[in-house]
Amino acid sequence: MVAPAAAHHVRDATGRTVEVRDTARIVAIGSSVTEILFALGVGERVVAVDQTSTYPAAARKLPNVGYSRTLAPEGVLSVGPSLIIAIEGAGPREALEVLEHSSVPVVIVPDGHSAEGVIRKIEMVAAAVGIPRKGADLAAEVRADFTQLAREVGTLRRHPKAVFVLSAAGGNVVVGGSGTGADAMFRLAAIDNAMAAVKGYKPAGDEVAMAAEPEAVVVMSGGGQPLPADLIFSLPAFKGTPAAKDKKLITLPGSYLLGFGPRTPQAARDLA
Repeated sequence: MVAPAAAHHVRDATGRTVEVRDTARIVAIGSSVTEILFALGVGERVVAVDQTSTYPAAARKLPNVGYSRTLAPEGVLSVGPSLIIAIEGAGPREALEVLEHSSVPVVIVPDGHSAEGVIRKIEMVAAAVGIPRKGADLAAEVRADFTQLAREVGTLRRHPKAVFVLSAAGGNVVVGGSGTGADAMFRLAAIDNAMAAVKGYKPAGDEVAMAAEPEAVVVMSGGGQPLPADLIFSLPAFKGTPAAKDKKLITLPGSYLLGFGPRTPQAARDLA
């Protein structure tokens, strides 16, 4: 068990300097924030999490304050936190402003979609909790894992082409294009994004998806039933593609695939 730190200051992702006086009761908002806190050995201080925080298993037993982008300030404050650590992009903005003007310190952690982004995230979470040395140790471990991953994928003779499907409600396929977390994960795994010409998460027409000829389709599990292979490959967007012919569907938990936390190198291996 790591002893609570003395009062200290941390400069967060918004540029604010936040005074942290008590780290005994932490609300963690963001799957990677929660994962990092447990990896740092301070999981016992986490008193509530958001609904994306499903790892480790102990996090699923904690009170849930809702989805990170639709927070209710009263719900967050009702668990009596002494510190709130939230991933960049949590909100809505009005809710964060209420929390920031409460007596509870709020530290916003950067959400970079890269190896260095993960390292920065670890370092800031550790700084917020007042254990920078433990943060440096964890960051070094994760950096070494990313380095090893780069060596592994660097030996691949070819890069397979894949598409990330965010949803397929009503047969309308929404894919992950360039500038997305999915695209960043593909790059880490040495996978070519078949929908790189698309910017962000956007609907893709059937003809566009078919013309991209993906060799694999990647979807998320968690938060509902994962998309089954029979459904995916019966869609006009993917009928006749190499992925459909080989029934190549990769399903990974959403927070594992797109969380960008300490397990990200392994998630990339599971994609490669």
